[in-house]
Amino acid sequence: MTVANSVSMSQSIAGRYAQAVFEITKDDGGLDALAQQTADLDAALNDSAELRDLISSPIYSRDQQVRAIVAIADKMGLSVVLKNTLQLMATNRRLFVLPQLIHALTQMIAEHRGEMTADVTSAVALDDAQLERLKTTLAEKTGKKVKLNTRVDETLIGGMIVKLGSKMIDSSVRSKLASLQNVMKEVG
Repeated sequence: MTVANSVSMSQSIAGRYAQAVFEITKDDGGLDALAQQTADLDAALNDSAELRDLISSPIYSRDQQVRAIVAIADKMGLSVVLKNTLQLMATNRRLFVLPQLIHALTQMIAEHRGEMTADVTSAVALDDAQLERLKTTLAEKTGKKVKLNTRVDETLIGGMIVKLGSKMIDSSVRSKLASLQNVMKEVG
């Protein structure tokens, strides 16, 4: 099996679990709680090498994975639906798709709420006023509420790169200098 097929299969597995959790939770009116729990689970996964090891390492038995994920879900106060889904995933030896499940749930909730997330990379940290102007501009262009994921990359020299869905706007000085360099090569 190729890596692409493996990734596609993982997304498909995670997508089915995520769709079930989303639909049940939406019908119960618990999407706000699910959004927070999904974010908490994502943070736990990013912060804990032990959790990442638990979901991906074959050295843990099925029973060990089930007990551990149930204990984690209880400690985090996850909803019954999410806890039971994680338990089922562990029972089926599918915990390795947890990152894809989190991503799929996050996307489904955002789409349901009419939200989009923009990834913004800037040469310097943006202040609150700049972030608010950027959010407003992107919201006007998309017709959706926009959340920003920001990071600083000093190698941009100046300006920023904004990725919103499949679109990318690169107004960085680094990219403008690269374009100018290409033009100069063509002329010379």
